[in-house]
Parts: sequence; C-alpha cells; structure tokens
Amino acid sequence: MSLSNLFSIFKRKKGKKYYNPDKDCILVTGGAGFIGSHLCQRLLQDGKKVICMDSLEGKSDVRNIKPFLQKANFKFIKQDINKPFRFDDFPELNDFQLDIYGIQEIYHLAVPTSAKEFDDLKLQTLYTNSLGTINMLELAKHYDAKFLLASSFVIYGRKRETPFKESDYGRVNPIGKQACFDEGKRFAETAVVTYRQALKGLDAKIARIFRTYGPRQPMLDGQMIPDFGLQALTGKPLVIYGDKNFSTSVCYINDVIDGLVRLMKSDESGPVNIGSDKSHKLVDLAKKIIEMTGSDSEIQFRKPLDFMRPLGIPDISLAKETMDWFPMIGLDQGLEKMIEYLKAHRTLLEPMADKYDK
Repeated sequence: MSLSNLFSIFKRKKGKKYYNPDKDCILVTGGAGFIGSHLCQRLLQDGKKVICMDSLEGKSDVRNIKPFLQKANFKFIKQDINKPFRFDDFPELNDFQLDIYGIQEIYHLAVPTSAKEFDDLKLQTLYTNSLGTINMLELAKHYDAKFLLASSFVIYGRKRETPFKESDYGRVNPIGKQACFDEGKRFAETAVVTYRQALKGLDAKIARIFRTYGPRQPMLDGQMIPDFGLQALTGKPLVIYGDKNFSTSVCYINDVIDGLVRLMKSDESGPVNIGSDKSHKLVDLAKKIIEMTGSDSEIQFRKPLDFMRPLGIPDISLAKETMDWFPMIGLDQGLEKMIEYLKAHRTLLEPMADKYDK
C-alpha cells in the first residue's frame, strides 16, 4: 500500500463536530475478539453507542458479539483496518450520524494473537501493528477523538525476577520469530507517541496489557487456561506447553476492561501496565482447576509454542496512583467464573476436547 493511499482515507475536510453526550460514539477495533467483545459489552452497559470493527481473521468470532447485534446502539462492520475505507460505505452507520456528531473515542485492540496460528498470520500482524495503527491515529486526528492503544507486555522482552515498570525500555529481538508482534507493538507505541507530539491536542494513550483470562477466550489456541477448564470437565489431560516451572501473571478479563476504561477517562497518557502483579505456575493453576471441577484428569507437558512464553509481572503502581485501579477479582473467583461459563456452553464446546491432538 502506498503512502498516498494510506493517508487518503481521511482527507475529507475536518469540520467541528457537535457535541452531545447522548450521541457519544466509540469505535472498538478488534471488537469481536476476546478482550474487544468484553469491552464492547462494558461500553454498551455504560450507555455508549459502539461501532465494533473487525476483519474476523485470527481468533475473532462474530459469536462473541452475537448478543449485541440486535441493540440499536451497537453496530458491527467487517473491515480490515489496514485497507482504505470510508464510513460512508456502511449504510448501517447512518443512524449514528457520524457526519454531525463524529466519534469521541477509539480503542485500538485489533491485532492477531493466535498462538497456534501465529506463523500463518505474521504479515497481518505486521500490517496491523504498523499500517493499522497509523490508520486509526489518522481517524482520531480527523474526528479529534481520544485514542487508546492496547499494547502488550511483550515490549519488555524476556522474563525477569523484578516487576516491569513503565520506564523500563525492555529488550526485544527485531529479527526473531515473534518480531512482527513484539517489535510491532514497540512501533505501534512509537506511532502513538509521535502523533501525540506532532499533534499537540491529540489525546492518545497506551495500555500495556499482561496475560488475561476469562469467558470467551479462544479455545484450542495454546492459551492453556481456558483449555484447562474444558479438559478437566471432559476428563482429558490438561496440556501445558512448557515445563513445570512455566509461570505467568494472569488477570481476569473484567479487571482488564475496567483498567482500559479508567485509562481512557483519566488524564494519564501512559504507557500504563494493566495486569496482575502476582505470578502463578501454570501447573499450580492446572491442579487448582482439576480440584475445582472435581476432575480426575492428569497433567501433560509438551513442547512450548513460539508465541507463548513465561513472562514477568507488572509493577502496577502507576495505575493505582493515577487511576485508582488494581485487580479486584481474585484467582479463585475468576477461575470459578470461567468454569461456570464453560459449563454453560459445554454442549457447544465439548466436541473441541477431542481435537487437542489434531
């Protein structure tokens, strides 16, 4: 894609939009994904008008947003954010009167995160972290909208024993197997900061999200924690892609969503760490889930996946101080909520339990 095509998307003359709190419209890219669908749900509960934009590649699934499709203040549009588009081309958005009221906030969550399909989505990952981020920043510029980038803990590089602070630069291999994601997120953060510096009035924020779990998380994708629940409920072995020392920080989805919403409302620009500051060994999580489900399943260890790796824990002092945010949902409570979801959807999910070795 040429630069002329890239920046031609939003060349229409930028006019002053009328402000009406009742007409607040929020765009969520990657809105049909795991985190994105929960964010859409929270925004709808808060009475906002929501445009959910997703290409439905990777692990995004329209079933995640099916309960919202009939709501008058929710619109889904299938669109690859790396390609030129105009909102005028989507007549379903006419009710939102974007030409009059504009868009007030943009949550940029779009990027493939599939562990098992990582190699197949490398170019899309690269484009989304670069072209897609710039396109969304141009959109924020056009509408004078607040902007939030969902960045990732991967920018810190390899795990270490002390918590990561936002002031840590980290160390990432720019030519490694995960570079399109790791270095891509670093570029996306650079793009946000550069736009913020060049456009003095642009309110652009960065959230660095650590590992998250909960209902609607993709199954069969190497994320492991949701798979543990289904494997335990169906008597299958709980598969850990790593060894008995594989540890990770895990934060329940509702807490992560609350952190993103608080950051968007705050005066803080970030980067801000959003995650749990407690580390857990995956083998201990697996044992806990076996106990909570009353299962007699065993635990198996397999070769680590490229996209999945042990990670350090975040220092969340900045989030506590500037947003009064910290995880509220404890591990037992979060796992119980996830297990309840899996039980409620067992009929749909149970056939997947036989596919772990395929």
